[in-house]
Amino acid sequence: MYQFVTGPLAWLAFGIFFIGLIVRVILYIKGLDWKMDRVTYGVNTSYGIKGAIRSVLFWLFPFGTNGWRTHPVFTIITFVFHLSLFISAIFLPAHNYILKQKWGISLITIPEAVGDYLAIAVMIAALLFVVRRIALTEVRILTTPYDYLILLIAVAPFVTGFIAYHQLFNYKLWLILHILSGEIMLVAIPFTKLSHFVLFFMSRIQIGMDFGIKRGGMKNKGLIW
Repeated sequence: MYQFVTGPLAWLAFGIFFIGLIVRVILYIKGLDWKMDRVTYGVNTSYGIKGAIRSVLFWLFPFGTNGWRTHPVFTIITFVFHLSLFISAIFLPAHNYILKQKWGISLITIPEAVGDYLAIAVMIAALLFVVRRIALTEVRILTTPYDYLILLIAVAPFVTGFIAYHQLFNYKLWLILHILSGEIMLVAIPFTKLSHFVLFFMSRIQIGMDFGIKRGGMKNKGLIW
């Protein structure tokens, strides 16, 4: 079973992940309205690029935007969750061992103890997300079971990985469950809200170009809007 989930099933999961994300990006670009979303982009490209870069960079850093500064606690929790998830997924020694063993790829790694703390951080942040969705009326009325399912898919690899790493129960079983949950997350990303993994950058680039060209970025440059 271990050979299957780390072999053919892993190839399938990564294939769906990469191909699915490419398709989502293409569909996003094709879905832009030529009359509204792309006005002057081909003419005032430099202003658009500058606006796009500013939009992405300001949102990539805590408190870089008014939106982040409005809810500082939520901002910290969000960044802890996403950074811990990203670093653990890419730079954990066990993950790199499998990459090296199966595909000959090796990246820099973090100490296993750091990875353990990051897993705990992800689980605590996820719990706080749930509390927020329940406690805040303005968030609760927008929350559906789908939102909890997406959060479960994102957190499951960390819960199962934490249990397997500490060998709290049947190590082989939880290791397989950890790998399976990770592959489920990979497959789910292109088809669910988890696609914001990539579409975040697409939307920030689009909005940044829009504001960089049409809504003040070229102020006093002769544009009528």
